[in-house]
Amino acid sequence: MIIADGARPDVLARSIDSARLPALRALRDEGSLSTITSAFPSVTGPAYAPFLMGRYPGSVGLPGLRWYDRSRRIARLSGHSRSYVGAEMRFVDRDIDPASPTIFELAKPNFGALSVIGRGLRPRNRIGRSPVFVARAAATHFRGDVRGWLAIDRSVGEEAARRLRTTRNRYAFIALTGIDKTSHAQGQDAPIVADAMRIVDETVAQIRADAERDGRWKKMHIWVASDHGHSAVREHEDLVELLTEWGYSTLAHPWAFQTSADIAVMVSGNAMSHLYLELERRTRPFWTPLRDRWEDLAQRLLHRASVDLMILPTSASSCEIRSAGRGTATLDWQESRYSYIPHGGDPLGVG
Repeated sequence: MIIADGARPDVLARSIDSARLPALRALRDEGSLSTITSAFPSVTGPAYAPFLMGRYPGSVGLPGLRWYDRSRRIARLSGHSRSYVGAEMRFVDRDIDPASPTIFELAKPNFGALSVIGRGLRPRNRIGRSPVFVARAAATHFRGDVRGWLAIDRSVGEEAARRLRTTRNRYAFIALTGIDKTSHAQGQDAPIVADAMRIVDETVAQIRADAERDGRWKKMHIWVASDHGHSAVREHEDLVELLTEWGYSTLAHPWAFQTSADIAVMVSGNAMSHLYLELERRTRPFWTPLRDRWEDLAQRLLHRASVDLMILPTSASSCEIRSAGRGTATLDWQESRYSYIPHGGDPLGVG
C-alpha cells in the first residue's frame, strides 16, 4: 500500500495520461484507476485510519489531528487536549480503540514507512521513526526546504524497495509525503509536484522490477492511493485571533493550557476546525441545549467568507448542516441507513 499523500485525482490522471508516470500507467492499464472520497477529517494521520484499520477516524478515537478530551481520561496534560503535530504523535497508537485491530496486527510479517498509525509494528519495522530520521525531517521542515522532502521521499522509497526485495512481507505500508509538501508550498500544478509524483512512480517501478525478477510479481498486489487531495489556499483566517477579537477566551495549540477558556479551538488542517463549547462539561453537549447561548456565535461565524460549511451535532446520530449560500439540512443515521433532509437549500450539494 503506497500513499501518494495529497495527490489530487485529476492531476494524477493527467500525469498518467501524459506518459510521465510509466509505472503507474502500467498499473492503471492492467488494473484500474478510481476516484475515492477521503475520510473526515481529510488530514494526514486520521485519514490513514481507513487504509490501516478499515474504520473512519472518529470511530477509532481520532476525531481530528487535534482534539479536546472532555473526559480528562486520555489527555490529562496540555489542557486536556491532543495534538498529533509533533511530540504527541507518539500517543496515536495508545489513543486508538484497542478493540479495533490494525492491519499490522493482522498481517505479518510487515513494515510501515512514515505511518502515523503503527500499532502492531515492531520497532525495527518502523521506517522513519529513528532519532536520525526525525531530526532530518524536522530540519527540513523548519528550514522550509521543500525540495528536501523529495530527497526524504526518495530515501524512504529506496529503503522500502530494499526491504521488499530482501525480506518476505505479507503487507507493507509506504507513505510518500512529497506531493503534499510541495503542493502546499507551490500549488498542485507546480513542476516540483510533478517531480514528487515521479518519485512515487520510480518507487513502484523498482518494487515491480524486483518482484518480476524473483518471481513474486504474480502474487503481489500494489495499491497506490491518496489520503486526501489538495486545494490552493491563498487566504487564511485565524479562528483564535478572530474569537479573541470577539471577546472569547480560547484554548488552542501550541499554548493549550487554559482549561477555563470559553472555547477550545482544535484545528485539523485542510480547512477544518472543531470548536468545543462549555469546556467544564465532562460529557458531550449537543447543539439543542447550547443553542440559546451560542446561536449568535454560530451565525457570526457562518457569515464569514472563510466558512463554507458548519456542522452542529444535535445527537449521537444526527447533525444540522449549514451553509450561508446553500441553505440548511439535517442528517440522521441509524445503523447503515442515512437520511439527508434539506431545509430551504442543499448545503452539501447532493441534490
